[in-house]
Amino acid sequence: MAEPSADPTPTAKPAATLKKGALVRVNRTSYLGSVEASASDPRPPEYIFEGPGELLLVKGEYGQVRWRRPVPDVWLKLSQLEVFS
Repeated sequence: MAEPSADPTPTAKPAATLKKGALVRVNRTSYLGSVEASASDPRPPEYIFEGPGELLLVKGEYGQVRWRRPVPDVWLKLSQLEVFS
């Protein structure tokens, strides 16, 4: 029988879970310098940082975002998105 350790590791606070239908915006510091940013235009449009965009679909660590503009939907890492407030 295993004994509980005397020095338990602190549990990390879980990040806010983004679900389908959530209004989001892109976190500028997380996005700039990422692989997704390097695969896009050198100057990202400001509307992605201002929001809101609607999270249409979540697959693994990526989410499909639709902006309220006549532009294509985009797939971004969930770690680069934050809840629009």
